[in-house]
Amino acid sequence: MKYRLLVGALMITSALSSQQLKTAQITQKVDSLLSLMTLAEKVGQTNMYNGTWEFTGPVPKDGNNQLKADNISNGYVGGMLNVLTADGTREAQKMAVENSRLGIPLIFGYDVIHGYKTMLPVPIGQSSSWDYEGVRQGAALAARETAASGVHWTFSPMIDVSHDARWGRIMEGAGEDPYLSSVMARAWIKGYQGDDLSDPTTIAACAKHFAGYAFAEAGRDYNTADVSRQTLYNVILPPFKAAVEAGAATFMNAFNDVGGVPATADSYLQRDILKGKWGFDGFMVSDWGSIGELLTHGVARDSAHAGLLAFSAGSDMDMEARIYEYYLQGLVEKGAIDEALLDDAVRRILTIKYQLGLFDDPYRYSDTSREKNEVYNDQTKAIARDVARKSMVLLKNQGDLLPLDPNVKSIAVIGQLAGSKDIPLGNWRAQAVPNSAVSLEEGIRNAVSRKTKVTFAQGYTITEGRRDFVHELKWANDTGEGFAEAIEVAKSAEVVVMAVGEDCYQTGEGRSQSDIRLVGRQLELFQEITKVNSNVVVVLMNGRPLAIPELAEQAPAILETWFAGSEAGNATADVLFGKYNPSGKLPVTFPHNVGQEPLHYDRKNTGRPVTNAFDNGLVFWSHYTDVPNEGVFPFGHGLSYASFSYSDLMLKTSRGVVEVSVNVTNTSEITGKETVQVYIRDRVASLAQPIKKLVDFKQLSLKPGESREVTFTLNGEDLGFYDNTNEFIVEDGLFDIMVGTSSESYLKQSTDLTF
Repeated sequence: MKYRLLVGALMITSALSSQQLKTAQITQKVDSLLSLMTLAEKVGQTNMYNGTWEFTGPVPKDGNNQLKADNISNGYVGGMLNVLTADGTREAQKMAVENSRLGIPLIFGYDVIHGYKTMLPVPIGQSSSWDYEGVRQGAALAARETAASGVHWTFSPMIDVSHDARWGRIMEGAGEDPYLSSVMARAWIKGYQGDDLSDPTTIAACAKHFAGYAFAEAGRDYNTADVSRQTLYNVILPPFKAAVEAGAATFMNAFNDVGGVPATADSYLQRDILKGKWGFDGFMVSDWGSIGELLTHGVARDSAHAGLLAFSAGSDMDMEARIYEYYLQGLVEKGAIDEALLDDAVRRILTIKYQLGLFDDPYRYSDTSREKNEVYNDQTKAIARDVARKSMVLLKNQGDLLPLDPNVKSIAVIGQLAGSKDIPLGNWRAQAVPNSAVSLEEGIRNAVSRKTKVTFAQGYTITEGRRDFVHELKWANDTGEGFAEAIEVAKSAEVVVMAVGEDCYQTGEGRSQSDIRLVGRQLELFQEITKVNSNVVVVLMNGRPLAIPELAEQAPAILETWFAGSEAGNATADVLFGKYNPSGKLPVTFPHNVGQEPLHYDRKNTGRPVTNAFDNGLVFWSHYTDVPNEGVFPFGHGLSYASFSYSDLMLKTSRGVVEVSVNVTNTSEITGKETVQVYIRDRVASLAQPIKKLVDFKQLSLKPGESREVTFTLNGEDLGFYDNTNEFIVEDGLFDIMVGTSSESYLKQSTDLTF
C-alpha cells in the first residue's frame, strides 16, 4: 500500500511538473516573440476584424476589404470573427502566416451559443437539466463541430444572472440563481476547453458579459444597470469568478454601464477584480463595437479618448470598433498609455494562441476531412437528443395524463409551433440549416404505433414574413380562420397535444418585450380546444419565463421544452410517451404577470413581510393587491412520472461545518431521477440576507420503492456572503437549512453555528 501511495504521489508530482514546464515554455516563447515585435505589430494583436468576404475567393476591390487584407498580410490583425469552414479559415490564416514578417497566426472566433451545426437546447433549457455532465457533454459536442470547421474560439458561455423575463437574452444564460449559474459556467467551459486547449477537438471559451448586463433597467437590452454593491458581489459576479476558477481562456465585457461607468471602460471590474483580485490570466475582448460606443454613452469626447479609456481599463482586444487600429499606437507614442500595458495585453493574447497550438501548426483546425466527418451526423444528433430531453421540465401533470400510450387510438397535434421545423432551432443558431429541426408533429409520428391516427392542424399563427437574427419580427394578423379545423380535429381525437409559446426570434439579443404573455390568439384557441376535449397536453416552446396563469390553472398537463434544438421533436416525444422520464427543474421563476418582473426566489425579507396584518385584512405589508408575491411555477420546480417523498432531515454541527442528511424515497412504481436541492438562510447578519438561497444540489436515480440517504457538507464557503467591500465574510448565528424538491417545497431545520 505504501508503495502504491508513493507511486501515485510521484505521478501527480510529474503531472504537475509537466504542466508547469509547459506553462514556463509558453511564457518564454511569448516573451521572446514580444521582444521581436514592433509597436505596430503589437497593436495589431489587439485588433479583431469581422470576416466580410469569402476567403476562398479574391479580395473584393472596395477600399475597406482591401485595407483589411493588407493589414492581415502585414501582421496588423490579431483575430477575426465570422470566418468559417476549414477551407475559409485556412485561406485567411495563410494570408497572415505566410505574408507577415513574424508569421503570427490569427485566432478565429464565432458565436457558438448552443451548438455549431447540430443544435442543442438554448442555454436556459440546458440549465433546466441541472445536469453538469450532460451540459458538459453538449458543450464538448459543440466544440468538436466548431473546431472541425476551422474555428478556435467561441463567444460563450453567457453567464449573466438574470431576474427579468422581459430581457430577451435571458435565453442565453442559466437563469436567476448565481449558484446554479456558476455550476453551469464550469460545465460549459470544461466542455468547450476540455483538459488541454492544444487538443484540436477543443476551443477557447469566453465568459460574458462582464458585468451587470442582465440587470438592464426595465429589462430593455443595452440599457443602464443600476445595482447595489450587494447585488454586484453576491449575484452578478460569482458565476464569473467560477469561470476564472474553471480556467476560462477569455472574457468579454458588456454593453451596459454600471453606476455610470460603461463596462468596457470599467477598470475596477476588469483590472482590480478580474485581473487583480481573481488573477485572471487570459484576455478581455470587447463586445461588438462597444469601445466606439463609449462616445454615445457620453464618457469619451472622441475615438482616441474612447481607446484610451477602454485600453487603460483592461479591454485587451477591440472587436470591430477599429479604434485600437487607428488610435492605440499614437496613444502609446504620446505616452498616454504605457507600452508595458500594451505588452501585457499582447502577452495575454499570444499566450492563448500558443495554448491553442496555433504556433505549432496554424492550420491544425482547418481540416476538411474532420469537417466532413464530425459535423452534423447521427452521433451528434443522438447527443443533442439526449441533452434536449434532459432539459425538459414537467410543470403539471393532473390526473397522470402523461405519459401517453404510444398505442393511443388518435392524437390531434395543434399549433404553428408544433408543425415548425425552424422555430425549435432557437435564436443564435450558428450554422444550423434552416428548417432542419425535427418538428413536434414529426416526433409524435415517429413515436406512436402504426395504428395511431395523428392529425395536425396549425390553428393559430404568431409571426409571418421575414424571420432572422437581425430584423424585427412581424406579428401575424391572425383572423382565427384556422380555429375551426383545429377544434374539429381536437373534438375527434382521444388526446390533444397543443404547442404554444414564442417564435424563437422573440428572444435573443435586442429582443426585449414589455409583454411576456402568449402572443396573438394562442390562449384563445387553447380555451376553445379545452371545451371540446379535456385531455389537452400543452407543450411550451419559449426562451424566457412566460406569464401563463391561465394555462397553469386550466391545462391538465404542461411540458416545458424551451427551444430544444435539432432533435426537438424526437426528444419531446421521448418524454411525452414515457421513453424518458422527465427530470428537469426550472432555473427561473414563472410569473403571474409581467408586473412582477424582475422576479426571483432569493428575495430579501424586508421589514414588512407577511404578518398578522394579512390575517386581519390589512394592507400594511409588502405585497401586490392583485397577485401573490410568488410566481406561478417556482425556481427549482419540476415533476417526474415518479413521485418522491422527503423525510428525516438531520443536521450535525461542528465548528463552522454542518453535515446535512435527508432520506429520499421513490414512492411510485417507476424509476425516476430527482434533484435534491439545499437552501440556506442566515437569520441575523450584518447585511440583510435573502429569505433563501441555493447552496448545493445532488441528482440521484431511484428505483420503485427505493429509499436513499442523501448527505451534504456545508461550510463557511456555503454559509457566508460578500460584504460591501467585496470581502467574503462568514458570521456566527442562526441558520435555516432547507432541503427539498424546489425552492417552495422542502423540509427545514435550524441550527446555531460558530465559525
